Amino acid sequence: MYQLLKLKQTVQLSQHNTPCIVEQFLGGGGQGEVYNATLNGKAVALKWYFAEQATTEQEQNIQELIKKGAPTANFLWPIDIATAKGTKGFGYIMPLREARYKSLFDLMKRRAEPTFSALITAAYQLAENFYQLHGKGLCYRDISHGNIFFDPQTGEILICDNDNVSVNGTDKTGVYGTPRFMAPEIVRAETKPNTQTDLFSLAVLLFYMLMMHHPLEGKKESEIKCFDLPAMNKLYGFEPVFIFDPQNNSNQPVVGYHDNALIYWPLYPQFLRDLFIKAFTDGLNNTNNRIRESEWRFALIRLRDSIVYCQHCHSENFADAQQNQAQKICWNCQKPFSLPVKLSVNNQVIMLNANTQLFAHHLDPNRKYDFTQPLAIMQQHPQNPNIWGLKNLSTTWQITTADGTVKVVEPQRSVALNLGTIINFGIVEGHFV
Repeated sequence: MYQLLKLKQTVQLSQHNTPCIVEQFLGGGGQGEVYNATLNGKAVALKWYFAEQATTEQEQNIQELIKKGAPTANFLWPIDIATAKGTKGFGYIMPLREARYKSLFDLMKRRAEPTFSALITAAYQLAENFYQLHGKGLCYRDISHGNIFFDPQTGEILICDNDNVSVNGTDKTGVYGTPRFMAPEIVRAETKPNTQTDLFSLAVLLFYMLMMHHPLEGKKESEIKCFDLPAMNKLYGFEPVFIFDPQNNSNQPVVGYHDNALIYWPLYPQFLRDLFIKAFTDGLNNTNNRIRESEWRFALIRLRDSIVYCQHCHSENFADAQQNQAQKICWNCQKPFSLPVKLSVNNQVIMLNANTQLFAHHLDPNRKYDFTQPLAIMQQHPQNPNIWGLKNLSTTWQITTADGTVKVVEPQRSVALNLGTIINFGIVEGHFV
């Protein structure tokens, strides 16, 4: 039950002359309560701090964040400081989360069932947005599944609880992180949150999302009789061991206890597993060896481009293009299926499925990670639905077929998926392989 503000109460804002009206209680946490409010007829979220949390340092930090502005639109960033006559403390307003976004808790509890494609998109967007945040010299301090929301249909994300963000290397909020996500050096009280500890927490979160399990919870965790603070400090701080450490099997997953990890780990290509191995072996205690956001971005887009569909049960599978496999066994129906035609372009290999789209990221080296609009899509032949082509949504292409014939492909026209065909996209060439 809410206790800090009353419904229909008016709060005053520092930078807006229009009053803000409290409409509905949304929930509470360790720092305060969150309400739905209206400002100029528009719905916003209002967070109000408990008295002990409403410190001068916290208010100064929020004012600095408001001045800096959100790194991207995916952050539910503070907009303005709020106060109220006759009510202790203060709060702040921020954008209101749309109902289509679900908590990562919903993912863990199987209340949200995204496709692999949507889940990988969400993981990529996390890496991209924390890349932008860190690029502004900021530290999030508390990366965990409690602060992330995503759209299970599209993979779009929102990052909340940004009032604890601070300039890297400073400590104005006193927030050190969420248990099980904090870097080992924070658990050991050797440092305060910084960009390097954020990178560890991000790796834990990505592993959690893709494997539905924690990277340090294996045999050692199953043998703990009392999961108290000393036990947690030992597991996550003083003696952490990656459950898939190739050089140390002392904490490997246990059948019946850690089945999610055992099921999901072999589904992914080796390049992704290698990245997680590095993150939780070399990067476990050596902060200089932690995986950067840019590395995660590259790997996650490569992973999404490697999705293929089983012709029998239509389940999403992953094909490692570097292995040149002609067939794979579907993880779901256990039947062999053939891989589709692939497009090799600009040191990337993209599986050409019915729903594949190519963006500037794929076709323009000067616009990496630009997914604003597709430049090519897959399309069925109008007379024969069994024949597919790559439809041009950009400028004129030139193709050279396997027999040496040169043709021009105007916008809105398609190229047949014939092996050996070379497409000149203008800046780069692609090959059907």
